[in-house]
Amino acid sequence: MSPPDGSCLSDDPVPLIEFRQVARIYGQGMAMMRALDGVDFTIHEGEFVAVMGPSGSGKSTAMNILGCLDTPSSGSYRFRGVPVESLDRQQRALLRRYYLGFVFQGFNLLNRTSALENVELPLIYRHTPRSERHARAHQALERVGLAGWERHTPGELSGGQQQRVAIARAIVTQPSLLLADEPTGNLDTARSHEIMELLVELNRDQGITVLMVTHEPEMAAYAHRIIQFLDGRLKPHSE
Repeated sequence: MSPPDGSCLSDDPVPLIEFRQVARIYGQGMAMMRALDGVDFTIHEGEFVAVMGPSGSGKSTAMNILGCLDTPSSGSYRFRGVPVESLDRQQRALLRRYYLGFVFQGFNLLNRTSALENVELPLIYRHTPRSERHARAHQALERVGLAGWERHTPGELSGGQQQRVAIARAIVTQPSLLLADEPTGNLDTARSHEIMELLVELNRDQGITVLMVTHEPEMAAYAHRIIQFLDGRLKPHSE
């Protein structure tokens, strides 16, 4: 996979994401664990999909594969028609860098670094020129409602504001897919709804496909549809 124009990606109108009989097995013999067991699902450009399931259901393993942090033991994960398991480590890293954005429950911000500098980080990895980094980071912070907060460190921000910085960092690269792992897990109810409304806006107004893991039905209700995992498989009627 070549950055940033995706020239090796298919030009056909294929789904953004396809899981085809994806299995992930850890260990051997008596210690073998089948984290995913023949999972099939499809996600199209512009969707907002919630992923639910109890602990150990396979949803975190699926997210790791989607985020190119792991590969299937069998089956195929296709991103815009490209079988990701056929890519080498460097190509998967480029896919993460140029096409994916990540938001985590714990924010994962650098504590002694300003909001602006936190948002700039993905662009530094891309070797984006300094002036362009600054401009795009300012725009991303404005987009999430934090204009004027650029010089504040995470310790000077509320939990909701920190998550907004994390979302700005995720969207500053203009990703095709935003992977959000329990993005409201550390927030109170009011802040949780604010973050969900922001994700809905980004999905609706900027066309960013959102795939969100959550344990909370109230948060999952913001999505277009819900995929539910149980014992390494999709629950019936969840696709």
